[in-house]
Amino acid sequence: MSIEIKNISYTYMPKTAFEHQALKNVSFTIKEGEVTAIAGHTGSGKSTIVQHLNGLLHPSEGQVLVDGTDLNKKGSEAIKARQLVGMVFQYPEHQLFEETVEKDVGFGPRNLGVSEEETEKRVKEALDFVDIDYETYKDVSPFQLSGGQKRRVAIAGVLALKPKYLVLDEPTAGLDPRGREELLSRVWGLHKRKKATLIFVSHKMEDVARIADRLIVMNHGELMLDAPPKEAFLEEEILKNAGLTVPATVRLLTELKERGFAVDPAAFTMEEAARRIAKAVKERRRGTC
Repeated sequence: MSIEIKNISYTYMPKTAFEHQALKNVSFTIKEGEVTAIAGHTGSGKSTIVQHLNGLLHPSEGQVLVDGTDLNKKGSEAIKARQLVGMVFQYPEHQLFEETVEKDVGFGPRNLGVSEEETEKRVKEALDFVDIDYETYKDVSPFQLSGGQKRRVAIAGVLALKPKYLVLDEPTAGLDPRGREELLSRVWGLHKRKKATLIFVSHKMEDVARIADRLIVMNHGELMLDAPPKEAFLEEEILKNAGLTVPATVRLLTELKERGFAVDPAAFTMEEAARRIAKAVKERRRGTC
C-alpha cells in the first residue's frame, strides 16, 4: 500500500491580495516501509505537502490517496484513512497540554474511544520506545521535562495512536547535538524494528544521509529532484538552487576527486570518508612509485 500524491496544487488565501501558490502540480508516491525525506528552503512547499498527507490541508487541484482512499472525500472511509497518518509537527513539545505525561500520551487513544486497558498498554509501549520510563515519569508534568524529553513525549503521543505512516516535520529542530543524535537513533530504530513508513522534513542533509532511502527536493512549490540520497547529493546545482548543501563528507571527497584522487564522493559519515581517503592516498602513492 502507499500514499499517492497526484498532481496536487495548493493556493493559500485564493482570490485575495495575499494569494500565494505554495504547490504546483506535484506528484510522487510513498511506498509502505520507505523512509522518505522532503527538503527545501523556507517557503519551498515542503511543510505544505506534509499537511496534505493526513487531510489537514486539501489540494486546490489533484488528489491525495492513502491506501487508495481519497482524503478529500467525505465519510467514514476517508476519516479512517486520515487516521493512518500520524503527524509530528515542528517543535512538537508545543503540542503538550495535559497535566501529566501519562495523560498527554494517552489523550489520542482515549479520544478515539480506545479502552483504558489498551490505552495504558499503548502509553507504556510508546514511552518505552522513546526511552522514557513509564513508572518514573507517568505522573510528572510534561512541562517539567528537558527539551529533548518533551520532544520524545510528544512523539510518543503520536505513536500511541499506532499510525501506519509517521510524518515528522523538522524533528531535530532546536535540539542540541546529543538530543539530535538520540532522536535520530529512536526514529531509525522505529523503522528498523517495526518496518515503519517514515516521512520527515529536514534541511539537514547529514540527517537525510543517515536514515533516508529517498530524498524529495522542493523549490518554490515544485518538485525538483526525487532520488536516493547517494544520487541526489551528486546533483549539487539542484540542491544549491533549493537552498540546500550536500554533507561535508561529500563536498570534501568531490574536491579531492577534482584534484585527481580516485575516490567515490558518495560517503556520508566521517568514518567512511576517512577510509576512502586513506585508500585513495595509498593508490596514488603506489602509482608514483
